[in-house]
Amino acid sequence: MRQSVAGVLLAGGLSTRMGADKALVDLNGAPMIAHVAKRFAPQVGALAISANGDARRFDFLGLEVIADDAPATGPLAGVAAALAWARHRGFAALATAPCDAPFVPLDLVARLNAAPGPLAVAACARRIEPLFALWSVDALDALNAARAAGETSPRAALIALGAAHVAFENADGFANLNTPGQLAAARARV
Repeated sequence: MRQSVAGVLLAGGLSTRMGADKALVDLNGAPMIAHVAKRFAPQVGALAISANGDARRFDFLGLEVIADDAPATGPLAGVAAALAWARHRGFAALATAPCDAPFVPLDLVARLNAAPGPLAVAACARRIEPLFALWSVDALDALNAARAAGETSPRAALIALGAAHVAFENADGFANLNTPGQLAAARARV
């Protein structure tokens, strides 16, 4: 299973509420994205970062950085670019996680990969977590068609493509740190 699934850390956001690049803010001595990568990398066969701008800011991770084909159009553009990257490398699927979720579940990919169908999304507290998903590389054409029609929402795309919902009991693993206050609370937890 691990070898057939690639992974991508979604780091293309503007970080306006944080006031600094969320991926690079310090979380107890390491950039936040390093915490996510440490938990996510063992779950996939290869890991990359989806980000725009100067890719060298992520050199410390030693991961390939994939730029969006249409920058500033949201995380769905990052998913599409990463799906093309995964397909080109022979992977069957792509798992996604945001760069600002340092407590991503250690069994996320295994549980998503065990779901029926080619797409799966984490669900917690009766709602889906659209940036924590497993996308078949075969969905790339349908995803690009949806984007061409104006779709920018990963949530809407996953629903339209019929993604299976995988229930997780503990919502803590899906916490996105978007503000300095949330970051301070996470520092106490790490």
